[in-house]
Amino acid sequence: MLCAMALSVSVPLRTYLSQRGELAAQEQQRTELVQQVRELELRKAQLSDPERVEAEARSRLGYVRPGETPYIVDLPGRPATPPTAPEPEEDGAWYSDLWKSLTGN
Repeated sequence: MLCAMALSVSVPLRTYLSQRGELAAQEQQRTELVQQVRELELRKAQLSDPERVEAEARSRLGYVRPGETPYIVDLPGRPATPPTAPEPEEDGAWYSDLWKSLTGN
């Protein structure tokens, strides 16, 4: 009788525990999404200011007002080495190419 009762309780208990774990995961995801919504609303409020939009356009897109002269400063870095061109190979007979590939010359 005791075994039958234990078996009849074990299935609903296992279901309850698994659902509790899923609920905790869903709550965690909900919390993260609420935080993300807050950050996006803050960003939206910042971008509703025309001065902020102008500053973003100037810094990220390089926009300038009519009459302004934009300057771009290239800082010196290490010099770029041009890629070396492969040496042209002599057109020879197929057997000489084969011999060169075997000997490594």
